[in-house]
Amino acid sequence: MVFAAIPSPSRGVVHLGPVPLRAYALMIIIGIVVAVVVTGRRLRARGMDPAIAGEIAYWAVPFGIVGARIYHVLSTPDAYFGEHGHVADVVKIWNGGLGIWGAIAGGALGAWLAARRLGISLALFADAAAPGIILAQAIGRWGNWFNQELYGKPTTLPWAVRIDPEHRADPGVATYQPTFLYEFLWNLVVAGILLVVDRRHRLGRGRLFALYVALYTFGRLWIEMLRIDTADEILGLRVNIWTSAIVCVGAVVALLVVRRPVDPDVSPEEQRALGLVQERPRRQPTDAGGEPGSGTRTAGAADASPASAGSAASAGSAASAGSAASAGSAAHAVRAPAREGGAEGAEDASRAEQPVAGAETGAGAVPSGRARVERPPAT
Repeated sequence: MVFAAIPSPSRGVVHLGPVPLRAYALMIIIGIVVAVVVTGRRLRARGMDPAIAGEIAYWAVPFGIVGARIYHVLSTPDAYFGEHGHVADVVKIWNGGLGIWGAIAGGALGAWLAARRLGISLALFADAAAPGIILAQAIGRWGNWFNQELYGKPTTLPWAVRIDPEHRADPGVATYQPTFLYEFLWNLVVAGILLVVDRRHRLGRGRLFALYVALYTFGRLWIEMLRIDTADEILGLRVNIWTSAIVCVGAVVALLVVRRPVDPDVSPEEQRALGLVQERPRRQPTDAGGEPGSGTRTAGAADASPASAGSAASAGSAASAGSAASAGSAAHAVRAPAREGGAEGAEDASRAEQPVAGAETGAGAVPSGRARVERPPAT
């Protein structure tokens, strides 16, 4: 006896006047919009034009829909080419029937063509798009709920989904495993993992996308085992289970093999966008006292006006010239007693010639590093 269950919508289409709006298609459209917005923001964070997301989606979405339909038709041929099938139903995509593997393959082909036209790396774009793609898949799964399709085995769990009599696999069973809900939640978990991993570890070209494929297919494996809808089998297993396993292994291999952080063919701009190359601040030259030298520009210098900069330069030149003249006069004054006073004067002069630790360098300083001797200003 079932005391609680998730109710199914009474209908999967809403009529806006004469125009029918199918919930299945609406979920796909919302998912596409979310994917484009998320990818655009991630591209902007990488220093790239966010409009690239929309330009590539313009190619990837149609290719993905066609690929998804082709995969569905080929994986369930009896529904279209069998004894009771209708070939004309192949084009009736509004009745449902899209294969995620065909969507990924077709979308990848469209994205590759668009990336070539735009002159950007497909792997770089794929890493930016991975979280948005898995979020789009999570939203799209609610289309199965509206259509009351692709549910799992019968169950009496409190979160079971209640299916209307005309859509039930078994007329005597009303509640089934909500596989759409399981995949929705799993996809949200995968999206969170991708965002955390990308924030902490820049995996490099295509590796984040490979992680997305590996995680998604791993979850799809056990979800497929719960489904009871009609599907072709190979060695007793559904075709989608084999596909998930093969793609998962391939994604893990790609994730482990592609380990080089920077490829020779990656431009410096792409390396900075990926975070593979970080700008290091230049070391500032210091003088003997440990203070920044003359090459260090003080804060606010870049904001100075040309007039003030020129005045500062003139003042610096004048101060430097005055200091040099003062030092020269002082040195001459020191040498004179040395010549007159013999050895004692020479010793004093020698001490005066020694550099002073911590002496200033740069504009306005004595070039030789000798002690500065101040002279009263001329009147």
